[in-house]
Amino acid sequence: MAIAIAILLRILYIGSRELWYDEVLSLLLSTSRKIAYHSPAATPVLLQKYTSLLSLPTESSLHDFFLTIKNLLRSLVGGEPHPPLFFLAQHFWLRLWGNSEVAVRSLNAIISIVAIGSAYGLGKEILGHRGGLILAALLGISPFYLFHSLNMRMYAPLVLWTILSAWSLLHLINWTNDQKSQKSQKSQKYHIFWNGLLILSVACGLLTFYLYAYWIISLAVLAIYLDRKNWLKHGLRLGLGVILTIPWMLWGTRQQLRNADIDRFGKAPTIDSAWLHHLQDFCQTIGTDLLIGDWTTSISNASSAIAGCLVIALFIYFSISIWRRGERTNLIIALILGILPLLLSLSIDIITNKFTLGFGWGRTMIIILPGCLLLITLWLEKVVTKRWLIPGVTGLLLVYLTISMGDFSWRHRQVFHTVNQLISSGGNQPTLIAMNSKAWGNVLRLAYYIPPISPVMLLAEHPADLATSLAKVLQKDADKYSQIIWLDSQDPVWSKLPTQLEVEQEKAKVEKILLSHFHLKKSQRLIGTMSLDQFTANLYIKSPEK
Repeated sequence: MAIAIAILLRILYIGSRELWYDEVLSLLLSTSRKIAYHSPAATPVLLQKYTSLLSLPTESSLHDFFLTIKNLLRSLVGGEPHPPLFFLAQHFWLRLWGNSEVAVRSLNAIISIVAIGSAYGLGKEILGHRGGLILAALLGISPFYLFHSLNMRMYAPLVLWTILSAWSLLHLINWTNDQKSQKSQKSQKYHIFWNGLLILSVACGLLTFYLYAYWIISLAVLAIYLDRKNWLKHGLRLGLGVILTIPWMLWGTRQQLRNADIDRFGKAPTIDSAWLHHLQDFCQTIGTDLLIGDWTTSISNASSAIAGCLVIALFIYFSISIWRRGERTNLIIALILGILPLLLSLSIDIITNKFTLGFGWGRTMIIILPGCLLLITLWLEKVVTKRWLIPGVTGLLLVYLTISMGDFSWRHRQVFHTVNQLISSGGNQPTLIAMNSKAWGNVLRLAYYIPPISPVMLLAEHPADLATSLAKVLQKDADKYSQIIWLDSQDPVWSKLPTQLEVEQEKAKVEKILLSHFHLKKSQRLIGTMSLDQFTANLYIKSPEK
């Protein structure tokens, strides 16, 4: 029932939210039009110019098709820090279904359902049929995975490659140790299939997300732990998966490294603050991935860290209980798959004095999710008594279901739909949008949600420059616009003013300039699911006397 509900939730919620900042960037990359994107200048530009970039280019020949693929790959190596597989898959999906919200998210929704089925296989390989069902149900209802299942980013397929590689490796290890299976012709054929699945999933994982390398190391440790005598065979399988990625690594990854902005992951000023930051990242990541999901974008870092401490305490209790029950091999398997990648990431961060672990609200370490859920499943299967097993599983699934449904039911994101409604309320008259952000994620979301039939011009500037540019535009072309929407971002990406006093001073300048030509008709706070979605929309219409 929980698995069925998990699938139903993906259908119900797939189009319930606007594309968020990174999703629209994924769309731009997948259409291969990123190289045609130019940041708005100090003069208004027709918004429709950006709308066209979010659709596939027109092709009339096979040459045009290959040129489109070439531009997509060039876009990736020119500034995107991720490998190409996800964007290529989305590109061909766009060719089939278009670029609507439901269309662009449906591929990941389908992939996540396949991942739920694969989780059953992984759980069954270790704990049998019931263990497989529990693991699949936990993954399907997981707040963090549900969110990423309905998100046009690479994290849903990353979990699939994680599960498939672990499942196939464990199956091969068990097959090697099962002498009866080796005598079966049918098993020999399956052996070839599982070898191919392991090699392919390793290659696909590494071509989906670079930090999947931590997972490959964890798989190597798992192979050595469970089947040390055949470590060379398992190493060759993993190595072949890595070798398949070499063409991209030599061409694409090298160029991406030259363009990488590694400094954004920061350095702490003192040793004490660095250790505190690392500890906070560790706790926040495990708390987000295993308990609070995307709610982490709306609560404080301290609350996320407290959630992580709770999960860590439960995991310590689970581990001790499982160890005492004699399930030590399975416990170590779960810890290798669930905790080791996290520790590897933490260690690299400490050595390099970077903070990649906590970047992106826990999503960079989504590879730990199957292993951690396996630990929970192991505790439910082997420690909880038969009398309390069904109530225990039901209670945990209800907690996850409540968090997941609450996330999508109570946390809406309709910011740019609202901007479009404000424009429409004026009868689609010539409109200027003045926005204190040049961030391409905000520019492209405006272009995506405001129909190209609307005569809308966009003036997007850094917060410190908006007032000056707006004054020049209105001095020359004030009569050109029937209405102006001043879209004031509360979190201008990459261009925040240093103090709140400066923020208020610039707002006062913009307001004074607008009131000299227009009068304020409506002001509305626009609130989404994260700080990037916080805006104030001020609708100004032309003053009759002017």
